[in-house]
Amino acid sequence: MFISYLMDMKSWILFFIAALGFADIVIWLDAGIDAAFSSVLYFNVLLLSVFFTFFIWRYFKEMKFMKALIPPNGIIEEDWQEALPEPLSIRDTITNKMLRQVADDYTKRLYDLKATNVIESDYTAAWVHEVKAPLTAMKLVIEANRSEPALQKIETEWLRVHLLIDQQLYISRLPSLESDYVVGKSGIHQLVAAEVRELASWCRQKNMAIEFEDEAIEVVTDSKWCRFIIRQVLTNAVKYSPSGGTIWITTNVVESGNVVLTIRDEGPGIPSHDLPRLFDKGFTGGTGRLHNAATGLGLYLAQTVAVKIGITLTAQSEAGQGTTMRLTFMTENEFDSVLT
Repeated sequence: MFISYLMDMKSWILFFIAALGFADIVIWLDAGIDAAFSSVLYFNVLLLSVFFTFFIWRYFKEMKFMKALIPPNGIIEEDWQEALPEPLSIRDTITNKMLRQVADDYTKRLYDLKATNVIESDYTAAWVHEVKAPLTAMKLVIEANRSEPALQKIETEWLRVHLLIDQQLYISRLPSLESDYVVGKSGIHQLVAAEVRELASWCRQKNMAIEFEDEAIEVVTDSKWCRFIIRQVLTNAVKYSPSGGTIWITTNVVESGNVVLTIRDEGPGIPSHDLPRLFDKGFTGGTGRLHNAATGLGLYLAQTVAVKIGITLTAQSEAGQGTTMRLTFMTENEFDSVLT
């Protein structure tokens, strides 16, 4: 910081040196001034010492306010404007006033933005609930006429619309996940089976089989949000699996005591260069572009929720070898500790 201050004050330093040099030239050229070289040298050293002392004093005085602005841990707190130091000069006063004005303006804009987001979120949730009513009526009609071939095809398209609308509902709830988080013991088999039933019509259309190889294992998690993660993974598995393919679902307890849910498909797989970006928002990859059906949101949302509720979601895949997704349930949920 001293170097920065030195560069900032270089014009004053240069002015003083120039003035001192000018005084030396006047003494040297003026015949009326009889001064020995040692006296002139003493005069220069004295002035330079006084100036250096003055410069150091001004550095500590002027930079005291600026140094106090820098947080000790490098992290700016949310209410940083309340911790602003007292100004020591007119310049500090103006800086303090501007910072407080910026903070107030930022707080007001943030409040307006949050209010707008709440309104949009409430509107989206209300819209989704309104749309679900006719979708439920359509589902009842489809189930009552399941033998009709045309309705069987419509059921698959109905399912896709239902999944998209349900995903949108979860997106609107995601910012307030903490208030919607309920912990309880749930059997993994029941959680997965519920989502498999949701996708049954799609699996029938593609003549796909889903094989369970699991134990009766219970985990402590939020069943609703956990099912959302499982749904995104299963949806991808069904979407990219070939007709007549099989999806294997297994659960086991690893040495660390954590429970691992594995979902493996026979799809085209994911190239190694796409794997690091698999959970990025909006990333579709080569497989998604090939099928022209990917939005790049499903796995991103699944990973976002997983991080929040203490589930580790990972992927393992090779091109042409299918994809294996693993959900690892931690023995101690970090998100629970934050809430408590």
